[in-house]
Amino acid sequence: MKKPASLLGNKNKFLILGCGFSGSFFAKTIRKLGCTVLTSSRSARKDPNSFIFNSENDVVPDEKIFDGVTHILSCIPPDKNGNDPVLESLQSKLQDLSLEWIGYLSTTGVYGNTDGGWVSEIDQPNPFQKRSHNRLNCEKKWIESSLPVQIFRLPGIYGPGRSTFEAIKNQKIRVISKKAQVFSRVHVADITHAIIFLLQNKDRLKFHQIINIADDEPCSQIEVIQYCYDLLGLKMPKPILFEDVKDALSPIAKSFWMENRRVSNKLLCETLGYKLIYKNFKLGLKNCYLNS
Repeated sequence: MKKPASLLGNKNKFLILGCGFSGSFFAKTIRKLGCTVLTSSRSARKDPNSFIFNSENDVVPDEKIFDGVTHILSCIPPDKNGNDPVLESLQSKLQDLSLEWIGYLSTTGVYGNTDGGWVSEIDQPNPFQKRSHNRLNCEKKWIESSLPVQIFRLPGIYGPGRSTFEAIKNQKIRVISKKAQVFSRVHVADITHAIIFLLQNKDRLKFHQIINIADDEPCSQIEVIQYCYDLLGLKMPKPILFEDVKDALSPIAKSFWMENRRVSNKLLCETLGYKLIYKNFKLGLKNCYLNS
Protein backbone atom coordinates (compact mmCIF):
# COMPACT_ATOMS: atom_id res chain seq x y z
CA MET A 1 0.00 0.00 0.00
CA LYS A 2 1.24 3.53 -0.80
CA LYS A 3 2.28 5.77 2.04
CA PRO A 4 -0.70 8.06 2.68
CA ALA A 5 1.29 11.25 2.04
CA SER A 6 2.01 10.10 -1.51
CA LEU A 7 -1.66 10.79 -2.32
CA LEU A 8 -1.01 14.54 -1.98
CA GLY A 9 1.91 16.28 -3.63
CA ASN A 10 3.10 18.15 -6.67
CA LYS A 11 0.39 16.69 -8.92
CA ASN A 12 -2.25 18.49 -6.87
CA LYS A 13 -3.27 22.12 -7.32
CA PHE A 14 -5.34 23.75 -4.59
CA LEU A 15 -7.36 26.96 -4.77
CA ILE A 16 -8.09 28.47 -1.36
CA LEU A 17 -11.07 30.81 -1.64
CA GLY A 18 -11.21 33.27 1.25
CA CYS A 19 -7.74 33.03 2.71
CA GLY A 20 -8.33 34.28 6.26
CA PHE A 21 -7.08 32.69 9.48
CA SER A 22 -8.04 29.07 8.70
CA GLY A 23 -7.42 29.30 4.95
CA SER A 24 -3.94 30.80 5.40
CA PHE A 25 -2.93 28.09 7.87
CA PHE A 26 -4.18 25.42 5.49
CA ALA A 27 -2.37 26.96 2.50
CA LYS A 28 0.94 27.20 4.36
CA THR A 29 0.70 23.59 5.55
CA ILE A 30 -0.40 22.01 2.28
CA ARG A 31 2.46 23.74 0.42
CA LYS A 32 4.90 21.82 2.62
CA LEU A 33 3.53 18.61 1.08
CA GLY A 34 4.58 19.86 -2.35
CA CYS A 35 1.15 20.93 -3.58
CA THR A 36 0.64 24.01 -5.75
CA VAL A 37 -1.52 26.42 -3.76
CA LEU A 38 -3.15 29.63 -4.99
CA THR A 39 -5.06 31.83 -2.55
CA SER A 40 -7.78 34.41 -3.18
CA SER A 41 -7.95 37.94 -1.81
CA ARG A 42 -10.44 40.74 -2.34
CA SER A 43 -7.79 43.12 -3.71
CA ALA A 44 -4.43 42.85 -5.48
CA ARG A 45 -1.42 41.59 -3.51
CA LYS A 46 2.27 41.30 -4.35
CA ASP A 47 2.20 37.56 -3.57
CA PRO A 48 2.53 35.74 -6.93
CA ASN A 49 0.40 32.90 -5.55
CA SER A 50 -2.50 35.24 -4.78
CA PHE A 51 -5.38 36.06 -7.14
CA ILE A 52 -8.35 38.42 -6.87
CA PHE A 53 -11.85 37.15 -6.20
CA ASN A 54 -14.36 39.75 -5.05
CA SER A 55 -17.93 38.65 -5.70
CA GLU A 56 -19.39 41.91 -4.35
CA ASN A 57 -17.68 43.79 -7.17
CA ASP A 58 -18.18 41.00 -9.73
CA VAL A 59 -14.41 40.44 -9.95
CA VAL A 60 -13.83 36.77 -10.74
CA PRO A 61 -10.48 34.97 -11.19
CA ASP A 62 -8.76 34.84 -14.58
CA GLU A 63 -9.31 31.65 -16.57
CA LYS A 64 -5.67 30.63 -16.18
CA ILE A 65 -6.09 30.42 -12.39
CA PHE A 66 -8.28 27.33 -12.87
CA ASP A 67 -5.83 25.45 -15.13
CA GLY A 68 -5.06 22.07 -13.60
CA VAL A 69 -6.98 22.67 -10.36
CA THR A 70 -7.68 19.42 -8.51
CA HIS A 71 -8.85 20.65 -5.08
CA ILE A 72 -10.70 23.70 -3.76
CA LEU A 73 -11.20 24.84 -0.17
CA SER A 74 -13.87 27.52 0.32
CA CYS A 75 -13.69 29.54 3.52
CA ILE A 76 -15.99 32.34 2.31
CA PRO A 77 -19.07 33.08 4.45
CA PRO A 78 -22.54 33.77 3.05
CA ASP A 79 -23.10 37.17 1.45
CA LYS A 80 -25.49 39.77 2.83
CA ASN A 81 -28.38 38.04 1.05
CA GLY A 82 -27.52 34.69 2.63
CA ASN A 83 -26.18 33.18 -0.60
CA ASP A 84 -22.85 31.50 -1.18
CA PRO A 85 -20.56 33.89 -3.12
CA VAL A 86 -18.55 31.07 -4.69
CA LEU A 87 -21.57 29.24 -6.06
CA GLU A 88 -23.24 32.49 -7.14
CA SER A 89 -20.20 33.54 -9.19
CA LEU A 90 -18.32 30.38 -10.09
CA GLN A 91 -20.60 27.32 -10.02
CA SER A 92 -20.73 26.76 -13.78
CA LYS A 93 -16.96 27.25 -13.99
CA LEU A 94 -16.35 24.72 -11.21
CA GLN A 95 -18.64 22.18 -12.89
CA ASP A 96 -16.48 22.36 -16.02
CA LEU A 97 -13.33 21.40 -14.07
CA SER A 98 -12.07 17.89 -13.30
CA LEU A 99 -12.13 18.42 -9.56
CA GLU A 100 -11.29 15.63 -7.13
CA TRP A 101 -12.59 17.44 -4.05
CA ILE A 102 -14.09 20.66 -2.67
CA GLY A 103 -14.03 21.46 1.02
CA TYR A 104 -16.47 23.98 2.52
CA LEU A 105 -15.88 25.44 5.99
CA SER A 106 -19.22 25.85 7.74
CA THR A 107 -20.22 26.32 11.38
CA THR A 108 -21.61 24.20 14.20
CA GLY A 109 -24.03 27.11 14.67
CA VAL A 110 -26.34 25.24 12.28
CA TYR A 111 -27.19 22.88 15.17
CA GLY A 112 -28.67 25.74 17.21
CA ASN A 113 -29.20 25.58 20.96
CA THR A 114 -29.33 22.24 22.81
CA ASP A 115 -29.03 23.59 26.38
CA GLY A 116 -25.62 21.98 26.72
CA GLY A 117 -26.53 18.69 25.04
CA TRP A 118 -24.22 16.95 22.57
CA VAL A 119 -24.70 17.37 18.83
CA SER A 120 -23.37 15.15 16.05
CA GLU A 121 -23.66 14.94 12.29
CA ILE A 122 -26.78 12.76 12.49
CA ASP A 123 -28.69 15.46 14.39
CA GLN A 124 -31.12 17.58 12.43
CA PRO A 125 -29.84 21.16 12.13
CA ASN A 126 -31.96 23.68 14.02
CA PRO A 127 -30.30 27.07 13.53
CA PHE A 128 -31.18 29.82 15.95
CA GLN A 129 -29.27 32.79 14.52
CA LYS A 130 -29.90 34.31 11.08
CA ARG A 131 -26.22 33.84 10.17
CA SER A 132 -26.56 30.13 10.99
CA HIS A 133 -29.70 29.86 8.82
CA ASN A 134 -27.64 31.39 6.01
CA ARG A 135 -24.83 28.88 6.57
CA LEU A 136 -27.25 25.98 6.44
CA ASN A 137 -28.71 27.39 3.22
CA CYS A 138 -25.19 27.51 1.73
CA GLU A 139 -24.48 23.94 2.85
CA LYS A 140 -27.65 22.79 1.07
CA LYS A 141 -26.70 24.66 -2.10
CA TRP A 142 -23.26 23.03 -2.11
CA ILE A 143 -24.79 19.58 -1.65
CA GLU A 144 -27.35 20.22 -4.42
CA SER A 145 -24.58 21.43 -6.79
CA SER A 146 -23.45 17.83 -7.51
CA LEU A 147 -19.85 19.02 -7.06
CA PRO A 148 -17.57 16.69 -5.01
CA VAL A 149 -18.04 18.71 -1.81
CA GLN A 150 -17.23 17.82 1.79
CA ILE A 151 -18.59 20.12 4.50
CA PHE A 152 -16.73 20.78 7.75
CA ARG A 153 -18.74 22.19 10.65
CA LEU A 154 -16.50 24.18 12.96
CA PRO A 155 -17.03 25.62 16.46
CA GLY A 156 -14.95 28.52 17.88
CA ILE A 157 -11.59 28.64 16.08
CA TYR A 158 -8.40 29.74 17.82
CA GLY A 159 -4.65 29.50 17.31
CA PRO A 160 -1.42 31.49 17.58
CA GLY A 161 -2.23 35.16 17.07
CA ARG A 162 -5.96 34.62 17.58
CA SER A 163 -6.79 33.45 21.07
CA THR A 164 -7.79 34.66 24.52
CA PHE A 165 -4.21 35.87 25.03
CA GLU A 166 -4.74 38.63 22.46
CA ALA A 167 -7.94 39.77 24.21
CA ILE A 168 -6.08 39.92 27.54
CA LYS A 169 -3.10 41.80 26.08
CA ASN A 170 -5.37 44.27 24.24
CA GLN A 171 -7.43 44.72 27.42
CA LYS A 172 -10.57 43.69 25.56
CA ILE A 173 -11.31 40.71 27.77
CA ARG A 174 -14.69 40.38 29.45
CA VAL A 175 -14.84 37.73 32.14
CA ILE A 176 -18.49 36.70 31.99
CA SER A 177 -20.02 33.91 34.02
CA LYS A 178 -23.19 32.08 32.99
CA LYS A 179 -24.28 28.99 34.86
CA ALA A 180 -23.89 25.67 32.98
CA GLN A 181 -22.79 27.48 29.78
CA VAL A 182 -20.20 25.64 27.68
CA PHE A 183 -18.54 26.26 24.33
CA SER A 184 -16.83 23.94 21.91
CA ARG A 185 -13.66 25.01 20.15
CA VAL A 186 -10.95 23.80 17.80
CA HIS A 187 -7.31 24.75 17.22
CA VAL A 188 -6.67 25.94 13.66
CA ALA A 189 -3.97 23.26 13.24
CA ASP A 190 -6.54 20.51 13.81
CA ILE A 191 -8.83 21.92 11.10
CA THR A 192 -5.97 21.74 8.61
CA HIS A 193 -4.56 18.40 9.67
CA ALA A 194 -7.97 16.72 9.91
CA ILE A 195 -8.72 17.75 6.32
CA ILE A 196 -5.28 16.60 5.14
CA PHE A 197 -5.79 13.28 6.95
CA LEU A 198 -9.12 12.75 5.19
CA LEU A 199 -7.66 13.62 1.78
CA GLN A 200 -4.63 11.38 2.25
CA ASN A 201 -6.80 8.45 3.32
CA LYS A 202 -9.83 9.00 1.09
CA ASP A 203 -9.32 5.73 -0.81
CA ARG A 204 -9.63 3.62 2.33
CA LEU A 205 -12.17 5.63 4.35
CA LYS A 206 -15.91 5.73 3.81
CA PHE A 207 -16.85 9.17 2.49
CA HIS A 208 -18.91 11.37 4.82
CA GLN A 209 -20.25 14.58 3.32
CA ILE A 210 -20.60 16.42 6.63
CA ILE A 211 -18.00 16.22 9.41
CA ASN A 212 -17.59 18.12 12.70
CA ILE A 213 -14.06 19.17 13.62
CA ALA A 214 -13.87 20.00 17.33
CA ASP A 215 -11.70 19.11 20.30
CA ASP A 216 -12.60 16.56 22.98
CA GLU A 217 -13.54 18.87 25.84
CA PRO A 218 -16.22 21.56 25.55
CA CYS A 219 -15.95 23.80 28.59
CA SER A 220 -16.91 27.15 30.09
CA GLN A 221 -15.33 30.38 28.92
CA ILE A 222 -14.19 31.11 32.49
CA GLU A 223 -11.97 27.99 32.52
CA VAL A 224 -10.26 29.12 29.32
CA ILE A 225 -9.70 32.67 30.56
CA GLN A 226 -8.46 31.52 33.96
CA TYR A 227 -5.95 29.17 32.29
CA CYS A 228 -4.60 32.02 30.13
CA TYR A 229 -4.19 34.31 33.14
CA ASP A 230 -2.39 31.52 34.99
CA LEU A 231 0.04 31.00 32.10
CA LEU A 232 0.70 34.74 31.97
CA GLY A 233 1.23 34.85 35.74
CA LEU A 234 -1.54 37.44 36.12
CA LYS A 235 -4.63 37.65 38.30
CA MET A 236 -7.93 37.19 36.49
CA PRO A 237 -10.49 40.00 37.05
CA LYS A 238 -13.57 39.12 39.04
CA PRO A 239 -16.22 37.54 36.78
CA ILE A 240 -19.37 39.47 35.88
CA LEU A 241 -22.70 37.64 35.78
CA PHE A 242 -24.17 37.37 32.28
CA GLU A 243 -27.54 38.64 33.55
CA ASP A 244 -25.87 41.82 34.81
CA VAL A 245 -24.04 42.59 31.57
CA LYS A 246 -26.23 41.20 28.78
CA ASP A 247 -27.96 44.51 27.99
CA ALA A 248 -24.59 46.19 27.44
CA LEU A 249 -23.35 43.54 25.00
CA SER A 250 -23.39 44.05 21.25
CA PRO A 251 -25.97 41.92 19.37
CA ILE A 252 -23.19 39.65 18.03
CA ALA A 253 -21.64 39.22 21.50
CA LYS A 254 -25.03 38.54 23.08
CA SER A 255 -25.89 35.94 20.43
CA PHE A 256 -22.67 34.11 21.35
CA TRP A 257 -24.14 33.44 24.81
CA MET A 258 -27.66 32.51 23.67
CA GLU A 259 -26.68 29.05 22.46
CA ASN A 260 -25.27 26.24 24.54
CA ARG A 261 -24.12 22.95 23.00
CA ARG A 262 -21.38 20.35 23.07
CA VAL A 263 -20.04 19.34 19.65
CA SER A 264 -19.16 15.68 19.17
CA ASN A 265 -16.06 14.73 17.18
CA LYS A 266 -16.71 10.97 17.33
CA LEU A 267 -17.23 10.58 13.58
CA LEU A 268 -13.89 12.22 12.81
CA CYS A 269 -11.83 10.77 15.65
CA GLU A 270 -13.40 7.38 16.47
CA THR A 271 -15.01 6.29 13.20
CA LEU A 272 -12.51 7.79 10.76
CA GLY A 273 -9.43 7.62 12.98
CA TYR A 274 -8.07 11.17 13.06
CA LYS A 275 -5.87 11.86 16.10
CA LEU A 276 -6.23 15.38 17.44
CA ILE A 277 -3.05 17.41 17.90
CA TYR A 278 -4.71 19.53 20.60
CA LYS A 279 -7.31 17.43 22.41
CA ASN A 280 -8.32 20.21 24.77
CA PHE A 281 -7.99 23.95 25.31
CA LYS A 282 -5.03 23.59 27.68
CA LEU A 283 -2.85 21.88 25.09
CA GLY A 284 -3.99 24.29 22.37
CA LEU A 285 -3.50 27.42 24.46
CA LYS A 286 -0.07 26.30 25.56
CA ASN A 287 0.83 26.17 21.88
CA CYS A 288 -0.55 29.72 21.42
CA TYR A 289 1.38 30.93 24.47
CA LEU A 290 4.67 29.51 23.21
CA ASN A 291 4.11 30.98 19.74
CA SER A 292 2.81 34.41 20.72
